Amino acid sequence: MIVALIVICEVGFWVLLAAGLGARYVLKMPRLGLGLLLLEPLLEVVLLVATAIDLKNGAEPSWTHGLAALYIGYTVGHGHRTVKWLDAKAAHRFGGAPAPKSSAGYGKARVVYEAKLWLGTIVGAVTASALLLLAIAYVGDSSRDDSLWAWIFQAWRITGFHGLVVLWYVVFPTKAPEGQDEKGEPVEAGNRR
Repeated sequence: MIVALIVICEVGFWVLLAAGLGARYVLKMPRLGLGLLLLEPLLEVVLLVATAIDLKNGAEPSWTHGLAALYIGYTVGHGHRTVKWLDAKAAHRFGGAPAPKSSAGYGKARVVYEAKLWLGTIVGAVTASALLLLAIAYVGDSSRDDSLWAWIFQAWRITGFHGLVVLWYVVFPTKAPEGQDEKGEPVEAGNRR
């Protein structure tokens, strides 16, 4: 049941996102679009409540409960960035806004970009860990909570790997191609370093 609900929430996220952006830019109804986009967090609340009810009804804590916590954590940590990115794309495609920047940049600009992404992953891991610790306390039986502890470990392992990506860019910074600055912007011939 929980896995099906995760799939429904993920599909619902994209449906609400498409409907919100469509209303905003295609139908020229920005209030309706904003209203649809603001419904997205309700999907996570539904998933959280369903997971708690499942555990309360005596379900054995399993990987599905851990996956639900990681899904909610990911949405909290990266959902806003995803919506903002797609909003910029839709504004360009349907609203006449300038094209969004397609590059994360080079050198220090790339490190800053990757560090911000990692911060979202940290927020997601903290959120998932908090939810899993609440579930562990809710279950209240240390003989049944091993899988929940394993998902906390998994959340921080993912965060650690993502941190290694940031460290890679710190140790081995990328260089901008000829004619571009660190932010990926064109450099005029007289202003090159």
